[in-house]
Amino acid sequence: MIVAESVNKRKKITQILAEETGGKSYKAHKYSLDSERSSLEYSESEDHTFSWKKYGETEPPANYKSLKTLAQFLAERDEQVLTYFLDGSRHVYKVDDMAYTQSGNRSVIYPTIAGQVGVGICKRENKMMIPEALVREIVLSVPSIADPSGKGGFFEALSVKLNESNELARIKQCGWRFVTPIPYEIKYDERKFEDRGTARIQDAMIEREKEMVKKLVREGKLNQDNYLVKDGSLEYRLTKTDKDDDKSFQTFRQNYNWVIGLSKSFNPEACFDKGKANPGFIADLPLYHRTPVAYFGSEKEPLAFAVWYVRLRDKSKTRTPFDGILKVEKILVRENEVKNGMETETVDRLSALIINERNPTCYGTDTRWANHIYPIYLTERFVKSQYLSAESFLHLF
Repeated sequence: MIVAESVNKRKKITQILAEETGGKSYKAHKYSLDSERSSLEYSESEDHTFSWKKYGETEPPANYKSLKTLAQFLAERDEQVLTYFLDGSRHVYKVDDMAYTQSGNRSVIYPTIAGQVGVGICKRENKMMIPEALVREIVLSVPSIADPSGKGGFFEALSVKLNESNELARIKQCGWRFVTPIPYEIKYDERKFEDRGTARIQDAMIEREKEMVKKLVREGKLNQDNYLVKDGSLEYRLTKTDKDDDKSFQTFRQNYNWVIGLSKSFNPEACFDKGKANPGFIADLPLYHRTPVAYFGSEKEPLAFAVWYVRLRDKSKTRTPFDGILKVEKILVRENEVKNGMETETVDRLSALIINERNPTCYGTDTRWANHIYPIYLTERFVKSQYLSAESFLHLF
């Protein structure tokens, strides 16, 4: 028995998966599913759940609004409330093709998708950036047919066996571990199985981000003097419990009272001016100006968002007219915000503080330099520096 267990622990992860799930591993070519993407997401599929409703601030400007004077004033006073910076990322790979027998003894091959997920928060303290929190996980996404029992608890038990493998032992000390594998649907439609698996890993990353925000709130670290800036959109959706239970819903909203999202990439066709798509309105945004705030609401979900755009860089010095522009999002929390929008004074202050974060730049090290604020750039570097190399990660499988 001891010898058998020892042999099992020396097996590759794909071997353990094949034995435990009843599949047949083909030891397929392993490769990355990540790709370099343009800073403009012209073709991204928009979530039409939320639509433009009205202006999302108490005193909306008729046009662009200059923040140069306010930014200079806040810089001279050394005023700052942007304290915490969150970045989540994932590196996703196809690591195997595995066959499973369906009805009629027909064997179907599905990809096994594996991802490194890293979520980190850095804090600014005495003008220094220091790590606040870090989560590192290995997430597997396998076809739903991989559960031979069809009963609950199978994937949880599988994660225990994966974490006991000798292959993982060499990186456990660095904080890496397998979490419960996530099944993807195998119903046939236009979506590729690789994309389904990647989407499930993306969902897992977002859940870790939400948990980190919740932890900061529980510890009383977020308030009007200490905002959290999330790298990317606030793509957080309500769970069924959040929708059905008012207390859970209110807790969800309160967690994001002092959180803003900054997107370096966005779809210009989704930029709205007075309710109509107007990418040119965003492209012509002058330096150190912002747009009016748009209020996005939904008939399906009891959430509302404030969305606006801020230009950090002169478009004459960037590759495209949209480089140097950040999309800013905030979940509207308080009842007066939901009814009347954000206080214009708060929007101006946050926008000016964001402008003051634009230097120093990241010339030569990141093609997105024009859209970076430096604390987010540092947080990204912190999280990505914790990743295993592609070679080390794929060697597990």
